[in-house]
Amino acid sequence: MASVTSLTASVHQRLANALSAALPEAAAADPLLRRSDRADFQANGILALAKKAKANPRELAAQVVERVVTGDLIGDIEVSGPGFLNITVTDRAITQNLAARATDPAGRLGVPHADHPGTTVIDYAQPNVAKEMHVGHLRSAVIGDSVVQLLGFTGENVVRRHHIGDWGTQFGMLIQYLDEHPHELDHKASEVSGEEAMSNLDRLYKAARRKFDSDEEFKTRARRRVVDLQAGEPQTLAMWQKFVDESKIYFFSVFEKLDMEIEDADIVGESGYNDMLAETCRLLEESGVAVRSEGALCVFFDEIKGPDGNLVPLIVQKSDGGYGYAATDLSAIRDRVFQLKANTLLYVVDARQSLHFKMVFETARRAGWLGDDVTAQQLAFGTVLGKDGKPFKTREGETVKLVDLLEEAVERASAVVREKAQDLSEEEIAERGTQVGIGAVKYADLSTSANRDYKFDLDQMVSLNGDTSVYLQYAYARIQSILRKAGEVRPAAHPELELSPAERALGLHADRFAETVAEAAAEYAPHKLAAYLYQLASLYTTFYDKCPVLKAGTPEQVENRLFLCDVTARTLHQGMALLGIRTPERL
Repeated sequence: MASVTSLTASVHQRLANALSAALPEAAAADPLLRRSDRADFQANGILALAKKAKANPRELAAQVVERVVTGDLIGDIEVSGPGFLNITVTDRAITQNLAARATDPAGRLGVPHADHPGTTVIDYAQPNVAKEMHVGHLRSAVIGDSVVQLLGFTGENVVRRHHIGDWGTQFGMLIQYLDEHPHELDHKASEVSGEEAMSNLDRLYKAARRKFDSDEEFKTRARRRVVDLQAGEPQTLAMWQKFVDESKIYFFSVFEKLDMEIEDADIVGESGYNDMLAETCRLLEESGVAVRSEGALCVFFDEIKGPDGNLVPLIVQKSDGGYGYAATDLSAIRDRVFQLKANTLLYVVDARQSLHFKMVFETARRAGWLGDDVTAQQLAFGTVLGKDGKPFKTREGETVKLVDLLEEAVERASAVVREKAQDLSEEEIAERGTQVGIGAVKYADLSTSANRDYKFDLDQMVSLNGDTSVYLQYAYARIQSILRKAGEVRPAAHPELELSPAERALGLHADRFAETVAEAAAEYAPHKLAAYLYQLASLYTTFYDKCPVLKAGTPEQVENRLFLCDVTARTLHQGMALLGIRTPERL
């Protein structure tokens, strides 16, 4: 099915037609239509056009009004102020448009696919092997997952990449220790929990670190192991693989808690680009993009200087022959552009890495790997703060473990669900508590613009009042309850009925869903979708308070209000899914 043309787009077209009829030279002019609190829409574009055409804006506005077709879509249009147009759409148009969305056979509520979908590789959720995931990994995972959902929904071909930290000098120490204590990663049973895998790794890491710091001979053996690892010595690689596999058990358990789908094939760590590093350096050096400086292979930028005024280079290869992060990131760009044929590269990475990515992207441009047809962009995100406004730490000043945080959120949410639950079993309370708790954590993150810091406040997150996912989930569950109570009476659109102000406001907002999804996807801005959904739930609450649904005056009005409830619920459900949040049918 073709997508449903929104009311905004339809009104925009009518105005554009009237404008070009009144002022032929303004054929492609934008009427600058926006939502208004004075009417349904206001058009402000006539002022600038009149100035350009040296015409009187009010007279030009009056000529446009004369040429606007009214009756079916536009109910009322009037000139206001110096030449604004106030436009009200008909009740019939609101109901018909929603009916078209509701009957979309693809179940997409009339949301179109993008005109020219491309291939986007999105690099997000980058944990490190043999290390616990902490609160900093939360944002990359949650923001990345939502952008994946949004882009996929608009028809983009999305390739997910989890660039895990699975290579480097620290593995020499771990492998050597495992070689000398071969049973440290053995499992007690065939099924291993993520918790057990992480505690094995954590114990081994701490023991290896102690030995490395206190025993010079062990330190020498560990450093030799790094050389073996980089040379691909089979036994060393086999032990390295044990660490990766053990870590994956843990990673998958955390992503499962976060209700995120992660495929093994999406995990391409730093090690995945090892075979390309030497060639990446050779190509950069031969083309003159990188030069040797004090033995290291460097790329210099005129505008990037240190505090001492000296140029700060991007170091691609160290003077001892080792490769830095830059070599891996540049090799990953080559792979993503030439093998995966990406048009867009997105990196969901902490804002503190911004300079690194700026230098990497510029280097790839100079080398010709990022052509004019490929966009590379860092989706930089801010820091997670505690209630005190300082970076989030435990009382002991440690980084907060992600698993502890998620478990506490689920615990708090379960208490809220239990308090409100009327006919839920313990099993259902546990299931809903998980959906509400994880949803609360994700929504708090996604409702803030990614580049801003945000406060992690669990009390606020699981509150039933205010801009929280719990508020949205309860709105959805309340609608499901009404639809169940309606029994045999089915939702049905009645375009002939007049709408009350609360019905109109809800209907007009529901009609903006497709525009909002398109905007949030184009700008990689899940917070815009979160804001839309919160307003939808708020307008529904007002409608629910002012308009009896099952006790409405006539059977047609009951059906039409049930129809409004149903469209709202489906919009909430689809919108929340694009944020990676569940909407339970009962709460």
